[in-house]
Amino acid sequence: MKKIQLLLLVCFLAVAGFAKAQTIDGMVKDWERAKAYTKEYLDAMPDSSYGLKPTPQMRSFAEQMLHLTDANYAFAAAASGATSPVGPGGLEKTADQSKKNVTEQTMAGYDFVIASIKKMNPAQFNEKIKLFNRFEMTKLEALVKCFEHQTHHRGQTTVYIRLAGQTPPQEKLF
Repeated sequence: MKKIQLLLLVCFLAVAGFAKAQTIDGMVKDWERAKAYTKEYLDAMPDSSYGLKPTPQMRSFAEQMLHLTDANYAFAAAASGATSPVGPGGLEKTADQSKKNVTEQTMAGYDFVIASIKKMNPAQFNEKIKLFNRFEMTKLEALVKCFEHQTHHRGQTTVYIRLAGQTPPQEKLF
């Protein structure tokens, strides 16, 4: 009887471990989809319109994408403990806001998030952090907020692409 109980416990732990591992795999899959979707946005905007601002007070298209990228680095570094290769807000005000540079920087930011998540283990998701020395949350919550932030700013750029006379990419939920 004890052997059966032990076997059941081992099976349960294996299944539970797999389910938690799927959380990381699922998150990586979502971030890879977000990266591909953002790349479509970057490709849809003509190089000549990367400086486009709907109003003078707003960020340009390039600044929106670089702001999104700055945040991707900051959130992922805070959640994973990895060292960000860029300083806080270091990309958004960069002088080179060409399509080529913004695309390279933005894709590298997504790669950093994805690599950071892949290095985590499921137990780390429940660890508490104080994001930006202000907001107490779990590491998982920080990564979810990061995903929400990049989605928000990418969505804003739909208007920029329309103002440039282009058609934004179709939605990519899956």
